[in-house]
Amino acid sequence: VDWLECEPVILSTLCVCFGLVVHLSKGQCVIVSPRCQWYIKSKMSSDDKRRTNYQNGHALPYPGVKTYVDPDTYEDPTQAVHEFAKEIDPTRIRIERVIGAGEFGEVCSGRLRTLGKREIAVAIKTLKGGYVERQRRDFLREASIMGQFDNPNIIRLEGVVTKSRPVMIVVEYMENGSLDSFLRKHDGHFTVIQLVGMLRGIASGMRYLSDMGYVHRDLAARNILVNSNLVCKVSDFGLSRVLEDDPEAAYTTTGGKIPIRWTAPEAISYRKFSSASDAWSYGIVMWEVMSYGERPYWEMSNQDVILSIEEGYRLPAPMGCPVVLHQLMLHCWQKERSQRPKFTDVVSFLDKLIRNPSSLLALVEDIQGYITFMSFNRHSDFTHEPIQE
Repeated sequence: VDWLECEPVILSTLCVCFGLVVHLSKGQCVIVSPRCQWYIKSKMSSDDKRRTNYQNGHALPYPGVKTYVDPDTYEDPTQAVHEFAKEIDPTRIRIERVIGAGEFGEVCSGRLRTLGKREIAVAIKTLKGGYVERQRRDFLREASIMGQFDNPNIIRLEGVVTKSRPVMIVVEYMENGSLDSFLRKHDGHFTVIQLVGMLRGIASGMRYLSDMGYVHRDLAARNILVNSNLVCKVSDFGLSRVLEDDPEAAYTTTGGKIPIRWTAPEAISYRKFSSASDAWSYGIVMWEVMSYGERPYWEMSNQDVILSIEEGYRLPAPMGCPVVLHQLMLHCWQKERSQRPKFTDVVSFLDKLIRNPSSLLALVEDIQGYITFMSFNRHSDFTHEPIQE
């Protein structure tokens, strides 16, 4: 940490070149390099970290700025669980039935008795027996991530059980399950406005995550959950650690799911993940929603998908897809990530469509109409500002 006394012009140049100003008063400032930031944080007590990084439900390293705190920045990552997740007395949890399987164990539905004695429906992720400490840490890492978020379109963490077995993560229960399965089950049952409403909810959740500085890396319809009111919520925050640690994880994940079909080219080739790569994935989610859960790129091999995208191929519009929605997908699939829309712009655009449903009447099947639309819409309504890593 260096104390400097300098002129504003010199100061601004130093800030850009060497680090980050964290205090400024009467010409004095502190500039902290990335290395110093890590050192200072590693020496903080947990209380200091909480005061510095987490106030009123949001991470606040600097006044007025909300940011996500990576659990891996803690000397003991399990400490992040205590910082961001509430410990639940297991006697307040009643497991009812198994509804699925996760990477670390079963997923069950059940009931949670709140402190007010009211029971609420919950989903319970359990850590299977025989785990090693690393598996326990990785399992609970998702809770320390979810616990930092508070948004109606992000799955809500109710709490964790860490002091007894089985170790559990308890989240709100979403009656209709994953979006891809839900859409396949109800193929053709929804109006375009209802589908746009779902897309708007997903974009709103992603806008929140982007504003927090969190990159999802695995945005797909299978990782969106739907409640009884058709509210869509972003879930599954477990992939980022895997991608950072395992060079093969960009191609395969547990259970044989292949994120290649949802992943931006620069993320596949150079591991450059950003809000812009999430925007690419969002375009694929749009395609999944409008096709009622079809598999992106159908039966093409992963290698063929990569080569086709590199050659400029993009998914065609699903049957019945409004022109404006396919155009938005194509914006999300721009090769240059700086040309992809920001989530705040996506939300604003979808809001305009919802307020003006007649804009959704032109379908891609009307070829002449689509050509006309493309010729008159070469310039995007979105602002293309540099993407923050």
